[in-house]
Amino acid sequence: MKLPKLLLIALAAFTFQWTSAQNLNIIPEPYQITKSNGNYTLPKSIAINAPSIADGIANEMAARLKTVTGKVVYYTKNKPAIDLQIINDNNLGTEGYSLDINEKGIQIKANANAGLFYGWQTILQLLPAGIYAASLQENVNWTLPYVHIIDKPRFGWRGMMLDVSRHFFSKAEVKIFIDDMARYKLNRFHWHLTDDQGWRIEIKALPKLTSIGAWRPERKGKWGNITTPAKDEAKTYGGFYTQEDIKEVVAYAKTKFIEVVPEIDVPGHSLAFNTAYPNMSTTPNYPFQVNAGDDFMDWEGLNGHVAARIDNSLDPSNEEVYTNLDKIFTEVAALFPFEYIHTGGDENAKNNWEKSSNVQALMKKEGLKNQNEVQSYFVKRIQQIVNAKGKKLMGWDEILQGGLSGDAAVMSWQGIKGGIEAAKQGHKVVMSPNDYNYIDFYQGEATAEGKVYRGLRMKTTYSYEPIPEGIDPNLILGNQANLWSEQLLNFRNVQYMTWPRGMAVAETSWSPKDKKDWNSFSKKVENHFEKLDAAHVKYAKSIYDPIVSTKINTKGELFVEIAGEIEGLSIYYSIDESMPDNYSDTYNAAFLLPEDVTILRVISYRDGKPIGKMLNIPMESLKKRAVKVL
Repeated sequence: MKLPKLLLIALAAFTFQWTSAQNLNIIPEPYQITKSNGNYTLPKSIAINAPSIADGIANEMAARLKTVTGKVVYYTKNKPAIDLQIINDNNLGTEGYSLDINEKGIQIKANANAGLFYGWQTILQLLPAGIYAASLQENVNWTLPYVHIIDKPRFGWRGMMLDVSRHFFSKAEVKIFIDDMARYKLNRFHWHLTDDQGWRIEIKALPKLTSIGAWRPERKGKWGNITTPAKDEAKTYGGFYTQEDIKEVVAYAKTKFIEVVPEIDVPGHSLAFNTAYPNMSTTPNYPFQVNAGDDFMDWEGLNGHVAARIDNSLDPSNEEVYTNLDKIFTEVAALFPFEYIHTGGDENAKNNWEKSSNVQALMKKEGLKNQNEVQSYFVKRIQQIVNAKGKKLMGWDEILQGGLSGDAAVMSWQGIKGGIEAAKQGHKVVMSPNDYNYIDFYQGEATAEGKVYRGLRMKTTYSYEPIPEGIDPNLILGNQANLWSEQLLNFRNVQYMTWPRGMAVAETSWSPKDKKDWNSFSKKVENHFEKLDAAHVKYAKSIYDPIVSTKINTKGELFVEIAGEIEGLSIYYSIDESMPDNYSDTYNAAFLLPEDVTILRVISYRDGKPIGKMLNIPMESLKKRAVKVL
């Protein structure tokens, strides 16, 4: 059958639009995108039109364009180069936008400022990478492709958590973290403010929380392998945010359309709290000090339950605990306008509760059958306090233990099971499973990056689907990455662990499920490396490093398998102590590793040039990771 000529032309045009759209490198992938022939070049004088309600966004645009392009930027309603409009389109929601770039200029339409802001983020990504620089960029052709985009997020909660307790990061660094989030349309900054290693938020009613609980002796080295400080050792490492600092960060995040979710982690993870106020624990006479990174937890414990060798839990039978938490949440609620306060609830060691006569008396009085029900009692008491402040409680999935009531929401970190259970009970859920979204896990070859708990490749993060099968999607608030800072002693390392995996979380959280494609996404990520360089953001290039696995057969023979995480890599290796290059053995299929080999070296190339790290994997590591094959 012959197709009419006009239909063939139309199909060719559609194919061009679709394939070209894949090359625009927008992260997260828009809801709908059509590319046309042609480019728009920013004029010598850039005119911006914006409604008064969007002055903040227009001013941010003007400041960036002036800084990097050197062009004159001014405001006018007469034929603007950039036109911002607030409209009424039910299809876009509160965060969606439409973007048109053509010969007339650039036009963004949205129902609210958030949509205009996200449209601006898309424009930034379409411009040359130099738009992210901090100074004038000369000899740059400031052009954008003709394009029509209709875009809106899949989920309302697109989150990222930063742990500032294990290691303290300054107010300025927190703002940079927020900037980095905003670039990829993430909109929930979960601020983990308290833990065993430091209390980071000023509470005026309880000043010892920061005068004592925010400080510890300084230690360098591997987490969990730290020498326990002497009681009289100088406590000079740490810090905290004043309430004025908190207000400043919250206000700054608002300009990026990011809500800040504070976390006060109780009843466990409270060693800093107990150090400041020892009578809040079930062991008030213990000589507490803020943990410096030395291991004090038994993660297997009695009958497989976590146990604490030093009491890091609050006493659920002590009424003064609830009085103090009421004071804390009163001040926290006043500082953070967002509807949720995260109260932790994870990894609470109950071994000290079990030994407490006061806790036993509480159980008898309240008819509590076990320690899980004691924790549930505690959570419900805290929920009453939080609700009384006009807020909703959110906690890690352990708050389900013993029963959960009311409008409490669950953040599911131990895989997806907790999220499924919470949703079946009718609770709102944020999915943040550690097997997909824990971006403090090492992201490439363990022997090259250092082992942190376990590995998590970006491809795995990208593969995650936040709505479990059979669960009401209306109960899934969204998706979140968590960055715990045990191993992150400086902010550059925070960025290195976050990017580019944070892009995978952003696309999963924003883009339609059917628009996700790993090969297309990974190519976009590579394009964004240049943008991150321009913005002086540190990031990992682990996607270029091969994935090395091993298998042992019934004869005890060790076989090596090597795979690339992305397409287009050539992989070379050596087992003879030499340093491989593109003249060495090419990996094509699994091979036997002779027993006399001491080290496997692997490197990836693209287009005849090395692109990945030189991996030096000792035999001991290869044997340790082996899977037995029958």
